[in-house]
Amino acid sequence: MTEHQIIAAPVFPAETLARMATLYPAQAGLLHHFLPDHPLLSLEALALLAESLPASQVEYNPGDVPIGIRPEDVPSNGLSIGQTIRTIDTNRSWAVLKNIESDAAYRSLLMNLLGELRPVVEPRTGAMLTPQGFIFVSSPGSITPFHFDPEHNILLQLRGAKMMNVWPAGDERFAHRREHERYHSGGHRNLPWHDDYHNAAQQVPLAPGDAVLMPVMAPHFVTNGDAPSVSLSITWRSEWSYRESEAHAANAALRRMGLDPAMPPRWPGYAWAKTIGWRIARKLRLVS
Repeated sequence: MTEHQIIAAPVFPAETLARMATLYPAQAGLLHHFLPDHPLLSLEALALLAESLPASQVEYNPGDVPIGIRPEDVPSNGLSIGQTIRTIDTNRSWAVLKNIESDAAYRSLLMNLLGELRPVVEPRTGAMLTPQGFIFVSSPGSITPFHFDPEHNILLQLRGAKMMNVWPAGDERFAHRREHERYHSGGHRNLPWHDDYHNAAQQVPLAPGDAVLMPVMAPHFVTNGDAPSVSLSITWRSEWSYRESEAHAANAALRRMGLDPAMPPRWPGYAWAKTIGWRIARKLRLVS
């Protein structure tokens, strides 16, 4: 087995692709995968990858943090990223390696997996743009705080167990339009948390061989089980997701002008004029 090992059998079974076809792109849900043990995904390989990545592609901190925490309040765990991954069993930490596709071997793995999904994805949201991969390594009991992400995403659980807690994308009860505007204007992904959100959560338990489909901008937080966890997140963008981002960024500009724009619709075909206007304004450097 080599770093560039070709996975001979399909990773996503036919029933998973059929299930995804009923969910994508708007609903979260449980899927399954057959990704075998792979040398690129061992803890030592991940530690070496992390040590080779620039600081901007690595994020790690103590895992025993509140569900809702401001980014500036997240403390350091006092370790290097390599130490964090190699001792993840006991150091009560959480780490993510971002944009693993910058490494050729990991890009090959990512593109193989995304290629299996293309027949389901492209008829619904068009070309799979900006493929990116993320790897999460978590200590027992760690928490990934409440946040949202701009990508279409499938997270594959490889080791350990975790609970994904998800809320509907685009529902202002859980992420107000101002939070979207803040994020799409360069803000952090973390969201304000209220304990009464718990009752509306969709809970998706994940064990090795499970995966979860996550819609664009669906608020969520993650709690790890009682063993170390390794998860692989494979993501892509679509013209839809970019147009939604641009609609929120345009709204942020309108809000700075003293207006109170409405939440863009989930399918930004209905906000086409606003997103085109935003693109023109950026080209003319009328907005930053």
